[in-house]
Amino acid sequence: MPGLAAKSPPDAPPLRISLPEPTSSIPPRTPNKRIPSPSPSRSKPSPARSAKKPPPDSPIFDDSSLDNPDLGPFLLKLARDTIASGEGPIKALDYAIRATKSFERCQVEGEPSLDLVMSLHVLAAIYCSLGRFEEAVPVLERAIQVPDTSRGPDHALAAFSGHMQLGDTYSMLGQVEKSIRCYEEGLEIQIQALGETDPRVGETCRYLSEAHVQAMQFDKAEELCKKTLEIHRAHSEPASIEEAADRRLMALICEATGDYEAALEHLVLASMAMIATGQENEVAAIDVSIGNIYMSLCRFDEAVFSYQKALTVFKSSKGDNHPSVASVFVRLADLYHRTGKLRESKSYCENALRIYTKPVPGTTAEEIASGLTEISAIYESVDEPEEALKLLQKAMKLLEDKLGQQSTIAGIEARMGVMFYMVGKYEEARASFESAVTKLRTSGERKSAFFGVVLNQMGLACVQLFKIDEATELVEDAIQILENVLKLREEKLGTANPDFEDERSRLAELLKEAGRTRNRKAKSLENLIDPNSRRTKKESTKRWGFRR
Repeated sequence: MPGLAAKSPPDAPPLRISLPEPTSSIPPRTPNKRIPSPSPSRSKPSPARSAKKPPPDSPIFDDSSLDNPDLGPFLLKLARDTIASGEGPIKALDYAIRATKSFERCQVEGEPSLDLVMSLHVLAAIYCSLGRFEEAVPVLERAIQVPDTSRGPDHALAAFSGHMQLGDTYSMLGQVEKSIRCYEEGLEIQIQALGETDPRVGETCRYLSEAHVQAMQFDKAEELCKKTLEIHRAHSEPASIEEAADRRLMALICEATGDYEAALEHLVLASMAMIATGQENEVAAIDVSIGNIYMSLCRFDEAVFSYQKALTVFKSSKGDNHPSVASVFVRLADLYHRTGKLRESKSYCENALRIYTKPVPGTTAEEIASGLTEISAIYESVDEPEEALKLLQKAMKLLEDKLGQQSTIAGIEARMGVMFYMVGKYEEARASFESAVTKLRTSGERKSAFFGVVLNQMGLACVQLFKIDEATELVEDAIQILENVLKLREEKLGTANPDFEDERSRLAELLKEAGRTRNRKAKSLENLIDPNSRRTKKESTKRWGFRR
């Protein structure tokens, strides 16, 4: 089975079916710059394989022959060969099902069969390649029950790989909490087998850290990333590629928590490591991140310099119409919008849209959708809700048939709901919010602040439609969620933390609209904060004065 690598980003290319191979030790997950998951659970068949060797003949077996101990390995090989031939996963699925049945029948009582585990992993991989993730879950749950980790590294590897593959499958289903739980169990098995300081454990820690980032659980993500960094610094040369990848992740975590100076420090160190290894495209990507930090710090001239450096490299190495170039255009458009230079902002938006409208071969739908979503936010800021809505609708259409994008789609639908509300289309707004709520519930985000905000927005749309009872219920649910979130953040971060202040302001506004007050006493530290000191920074609405 494969080891553990970094987690797949929205713009990762589609993967092939990767069938597990027997091995005698837990291998490392290969670190990747943009985190493709190596697990078969996220794999897809590759069209490039259609020109390979002809498919094997299709022997017919009756169920009675499955008692033959030689049949399971033969059928499993047929499943592999069928996939390799490019014939397609349907026939391979039949072989894998029969192989699994044969291994189960021939299994010696009291002796866990690693052949059965391997067959179950392959079967689950094929289910996932067909998009049938729900059917893969019970197969993998069965697979992780078979190995006995006390029997040595082969069993430990089988258990580790099964947990990681199951975690990837839950992730594709949008069930983030279950996914993280599986990764944590896999990490525990790996640590027991290899020790806490093995470099392969470091790769798994980073993988799990990225999962926590996606779940907005930044404290746990930071703890794991620090552990990864310590392991790699102990086993790698100074300024290694592994350390650079760790620092980029740590910078992302620091940025998310508002610690911009620390994020900048990590990015500069990562950039130095990449410069030393001659990876100029990676240096350019880090320059974009550095530009983002400078913009957050309102150091706009330095941000422009970083973006322009990256733009020069991307144009020379990838071409003028590459999505990497478009992404920098979007960042520059946002920067110039923030600084009031609307003509320049408009120009960069148009340049980015030109690239996204006619993408070069190899551009993924996720890349385009991400860019369109960012541009839509700029249109929204200049009071162009109709144009913002069109871009969001295009992004939705690109992602609607993509697997593992449920949370992203929910976020876009919530934004679309806001746009519909702004233009007075309240029925469409309610429908968009309702769809987003459904997806967020499925993905395990029903306790997040974002979920509470979406519920509240849906309630506002219901008010406009005179559905008062439904609106009241939604707002009450939203208040309860935000109160719970605020309580947890107050206990964990303290009342002086900016995140707490944001949530308190949001809840206070919601309670004010509902004619209520917060139903608990504030801690003593809260008395030191001026209750009227809530953030009042609002960017004035400016229009470009154009329509597309």
